[in-house]
Amino acid sequence: MSEEVKNLAGFLTAVASDPAKSRGRLHREGESATRTVYQRDRDRIIHCGAFRRLKYKTQVFVYGEGENYRTRLTHSLEVAQIARSISRFMGLNEDLAEALALAHDLGHTCFGHAGEDALQECMAPYNGFDHNAQSLRIVTKLEHRYAEFDGLNLTWEALEGLVKHNGPVIGQPHSKPVPLATTEYNATHDLELGTWPGAEAQVAALSDDIAYNAHDFDDGLKAGLFPLEAVMDLPLVGSIFRDVADRYPGLDRQRLIHESLRTLIATMVNDVIAETHRRYTALRPGDAAEVRAQDGALVAFSDEMAAHDQAVKGFLFPNMYRHTRVVRMTSKARRVVRDLFDLLLDEPVLLPEDWRTEVDKPKNPKTARKVADYIAGMTDRFALDEHSRLFDPAVKP
Repeated sequence: MSEEVKNLAGFLTAVASDPAKSRGRLHREGESATRTVYQRDRDRIIHCGAFRRLKYKTQVFVYGEGENYRTRLTHSLEVAQIARSISRFMGLNEDLAEALALAHDLGHTCFGHAGEDALQECMAPYNGFDHNAQSLRIVTKLEHRYAEFDGLNLTWEALEGLVKHNGPVIGQPHSKPVPLATTEYNATHDLELGTWPGAEAQVAALSDDIAYNAHDFDDGLKAGLFPLEAVMDLPLVGSIFRDVADRYPGLDRQRLIHESLRTLIATMVNDVIAETHRRYTALRPGDAAEVRAQDGALVAFSDEMAAHDQAVKGFLFPNMYRHTRVVRMTSKARRVVRDLFDLLLDEPVLLPEDWRTEVDKPKNPKTARKVADYIAGMTDRFALDEHSRLFDPAVKP
């Protein structure tokens, strides 16, 4: 970290989310004597079933490809570590940032983006499917743990950050249609969908970008999807790898990759801090409410780093996410999701008993949503096993 950045510690303290001033929870309940409201949000997320299932959900490689690649769970932990570090340094509430980082992928389906794409296609006639909205459904409806309410009853700030971590969902030039799950929940608990979220949610969103950029390089190189030489052509990433190689002549490949990628993470983190300080100095929001009222993000990459971020994504998309080995694997995954959806929509009686309570007739929108909830909650391993049980006559149901 440069001396210039070191001197910026704590500069966002005034706009941090104050747990004592939280807008509270939809369902009133007594507060803890030992934990703040945001600590309780984090703890509820960690203890929920959807979080545990992330262990066997795809990040890029489907379950069974190997144990050394990242899953949704390890990715979420890495995002949380980056979000905590940035928030702590800038003076934000690191408990809220950590909670949002841990929860941001709860709504992802089995088989990563391939599973989500398949479920989106299946649900197109039934108001669609969106993993961010599914995260909201999980923490407000689908988790059944507490005696007095469904969901986790998270604070307003946590729910707002979960829904809007990428910015306002209405009123922006490039806003997508608002998912049904979001509009339904917002009708009873206004999350102010047209405003920016608090600074902690903005930190969590950028931490996600930083984590998967660096760590997808790591997994892609480890899997042999692209050679190390190809990375050298990228302006930022290539220069970091060359600098590390020059600094440590003869360093073995594994250490070279790790040292370079940790430098990439630090470089992106430092850029976020410096650019956020520049924006804060220009805008001078006085508190968290004024952060939400801004016309744009307070926490952001510089224009130069944003361009590097897009270059990284532009490299990874064809070289990793569309690599023949990954595409062949995800093609199978999409077929598994479509098969399961079509069968369970036609014959909802095949759903487990505790999932049949809210279904309606076959091919009914209510039934479709329940089937989508069931499939979205599956791990890769469970989806493959369920497909075998339902379609393979040789496998016992």
